[in-house]
Amino acid sequence: MNPRHFRIFRPALATLALASLAACGGGDDGPQPVVPEPSRVQDARVYTPLAEATFAALPNSAVATDRWTGTLGGAAYRIEVPKTGWNGKLVMWAHGYRGTGASLTVDTPIMRRYLLDNGYAWAASSYSKNYYDVRAGVEDTNALALNFSAIAAAKGRTLPAPSKIFITGVSMGGQITAAAIEAEAQMTAVNKVKYAGAVPMCGVVGDTELFNYFAGYQVAAQQLAGVPITKFPVTDFAALVPTIQSALWSSYPTQSNAQGDKLKNVVMNLSGGARPFYAEGWANPSNQNNIWSSLGGDGTINGILTQNVLDTTQLFYKVDASSTSITAADTAFNASAFKIQPTLDANRLRRDGLRWIPLTSGDFNVPVVTLHTLGDLFVPFKMEQVYFDRAKAKGTDKWLVQRAVRDVGHCAFTAAEATTAFDDMVKWEAGGPKPAGDDVTTAATVGAASYGCKFTKNTPSTEDYTAPAVRAGYQANYPACP
Repeated sequence: MNPRHFRIFRPALATLALASLAACGGGDDGPQPVVPEPSRVQDARVYTPLAEATFAALPNSAVATDRWTGTLGGAAYRIEVPKTGWNGKLVMWAHGYRGTGASLTVDTPIMRRYLLDNGYAWAASSYSKNYYDVRAGVEDTNALALNFSAIAAAKGRTLPAPSKIFITGVSMGGQITAAAIEAEAQMTAVNKVKYAGAVPMCGVVGDTELFNYFAGYQVAAQQLAGVPITKFPVTDFAALVPTIQSALWSSYPTQSNAQGDKLKNVVMNLSGGARPFYAEGWANPSNQNNIWSSLGGDGTINGILTQNVLDTTQLFYKVDASSTSITAADTAFNASAFKIQPTLDANRLRRDGLRWIPLTSGDFNVPVVTLHTLGDLFVPFKMEQVYFDRAKAKGTDKWLVQRAVRDVGHCAFTAAEATTAFDDMVKWEAGGPKPAGDDVTTAATVGAASYGCKFTKNTPSTEDYTAPAVRAGYQANYPACP
């Protein structure tokens, strides 16, 4: 059987028409009192933006810039604009998941040097909340974009409204990037921005399917370890972790045993199918530790929702690696696997703005170029396949270009890879030809030994997230392009 058959279920979208009716409290009986939205655990958390006095100029740059910092709506921000030669365009940078702390921090885009060299202004928000709060990320990024000229004026420089606004980001910021250009966000966000193009990188572009993937990993791991789930949520999961890991790894996290290799095969299919760098990604400590830190939840995504959104009912666990076809062992395993059922409308449309976890349904009409590393198992390559399928169903795949990068790390791109993707997107948006990309869905293509070679640029620089010497050490042990 084609590994693409083992796909993550894509939930259907609720209609905006029904949401509008609910928002108005309308119906055959006339207007009804609007019931307030329920409060979440997230709503009671208190955060502090760490406002900076300034941030450093880009080293070895010939471009003099104005660099502004401050707070806006409970979020810290950074803005940088060339002192001369601004091209009138603004790039919004969306950072990734910051964890569960109370401090809000902001950073700079990986393609900062390219942006300044080419006359762009850029701006980045810390967001007003931590945890996995994509809604806050979209709203606060949009609010900063809308206030760009007003902030410039307050800082002593008169600037017109940007002629075009682009958005790019990594990881959770990749979902923020993709969600911000959706038609649903254009209709329901409090702060509305019409972006001209987007580059989501290592992004959660399958939205809640990421959490279904984590749930499927947990279901399979517990069953293979002999401590299967019998009810959900699993309230004693932390206590079970040593038992599960010792049953599946001879040396966690780098060397799984024979039983753990069944989980390895399950996760390969749940995360995108057979492909280069999967084996290296499976044995990567960062990948495994990030996954395990994401298991054992109750489906509310740490209080972002009020009810369980997890759904494993459509997942298929391919435990038998001896055949690509479904075997008796696969059938028996799936028949006994616990099915986590979501609460209906746990992530429904809201009356007060965006969904609590905004969707990436593929409903966009601007150029989009994505990047994803093949061995990333924390936010797996499967996200790109889900995103393509959704865009194809919407008829928007003509606006989508996707690229695979040969590495195991989450967001382990070089600045050259990110810069090329952004440059190709803006040239396309300006009227150039649609840039080249990778086929992310054909199993034979994705599984080829050369897959990902075309857009992998391993020449290191100081702008990379990984230090050049460290990256060179990693690359020395990676499979070379044939």
